[in-house]
Amino acid sequence: MALNTRFAALALIGVAATSVSGCGYNTIPTQEEAAKAAWAEVQTQYQRRADLVPNLVATVKGAAAQEKGVLTAVTEARASATQPKFDASTITDPQKFQEFQAAQAQLSTALINFRQTVEAYPELRSLEGYAALQSQLEGTENRIAIARRDYNAAVQTFNTTLRTFPSVVWAKTAFSSSQPMQLFQATAGSEKPPEVKF
Repeated sequence: MALNTRFAALALIGVAATSVSGCGYNTIPTQEEAAKAAWAEVQTQYQRRADLVPNLVATVKGAAAQEKGVLTAVTEARASATQPKFDASTITDPQKFQEFQAAQAQLSTALINFRQTVEAYPELRSLEGYAALQSQLEGTENRIAIARRDYNAAVQTFNTTLRTFPSVVWAKTAFSSSQPMQLFQATAGSEKPPEVKF
């Protein structure tokens, strides 16, 4: 009789485990981790851009000494974009997320002005080192756009899971600490093309 009881208990555990895994219990933590991984990729690409900026500025300094104000603005924007410490909690805190996005937008604007200034120096554009760095920066900007798109997709999936049945049951009980994450949005004024001045 004890053997039958053991088999019945094991069968009950097996059925319970299958039921829990099939009812969406693992969905919330799986999607939360996917969104966090996408966030890490966004941060990696922004860091890559920040790491390229000092090399660009150093390359341009010698050839365009009279444009010191633009070089200073780029250097200061890079410092403000990398100085605050943003971590995984940033994606669930609307204020910190807006601060992060604003700091990155400031650096993007400074880099646009920097590129426009460089256009006035054909000899600088022809320098091999500058051309290579500019190409890397353009590639990084594309990577940032892709990383932000992938992050937004992962967050949309996660946020939807927190609000839809049956996972909303788990979101309100077992995973009540899981909060909706913030989405990247277009920077205010980004619908206007940058003004080019020579």
